[in-house]
Amino acid sequence: MSGGPLTVAVTGAGGRMGREVISAAVDREGVAVEVAVNRTPTDPVAGVAVEDADRLDELLAAAEPDALVDFTGPESAVAYAEACADAGVPMVTGTTGFADAQLDSLRAASESVPVLKASNFARGVAALRRAVREAAAALPGYDVELTETHHNAKRDAPSGTAKSILDDVESVRDDLDRRVHGREGDAPREEGEIGVHARRAGDVTGAHEVLLAGNRETLELTHRAGDRGVFAEGALDAADWLAGRDPGWYGFGDVLDAGDAGV
Repeated sequence: MSGGPLTVAVTGAGGRMGREVISAAVDREGVAVEVAVNRTPTDPVAGVAVEDADRLDELLAAAEPDALVDFTGPESAVAYAEACADAGVPMVTGTTGFADAQLDSLRAASESVPVLKASNFARGVAALRRAVREAAAALPGYDVELTETHHNAKRDAPSGTAKSILDDVESVRDDLDRRVHGREGDAPREEGEIGVHARRAGDVTGAHEVLLAGNRETLELTHRAGDRGVFAEGALDAADWLAGRDPGWYGFGDVLDAGDAGV
């Protein structure tokens, strides 16, 4: 970065998170939204004009922002990553639900520019994930269940954050290797299971609860997000950190603690 304000591009500007990111950027001192795009016509957001996403290539070339922030869908995010690679613009994405081939495309882009992908940009979730890894390792043999709750319009289930937490558990518990999504009928727990439960209701921003039970005791670890602003602020923190980095694949843990990239 040049030492001036952080300049960002925002994709999906008409969506829930795109609007939050733009509003947070406008409110934050030292940040300027240079480019905002959406795939469908959208009125200005927080005073920022929103352009057609089909023009992203030319807009990035003209504005040369320090980083692009993306909360869209897997197909769109891959296309935007390719545009960033072509323009030399670092990319921060909180999009979830990628297929393996789509993740491969994101990683290919990270060979040209820095790409930071995270399932959640809340600092509390980063702390939750670290606590879950420690607790699961310290309680061998305990049953583990995960429940996540989001608003009724969320498309992917379980959430990307839930999948990351499940990966964390499995990384320290070799005995847990089968994810069971909900239960119905005659369904006693079997060895190797991690129970996974996704709830969709109202306008819930996001809640994740991990239950560990065994030896006549239970431990519950929970994170609840009060509003989407916490994710937008975290994504801007990530963009600020990523700007000027070498090409590569990064996570939000790199932002919070350079010595622990596990998040």
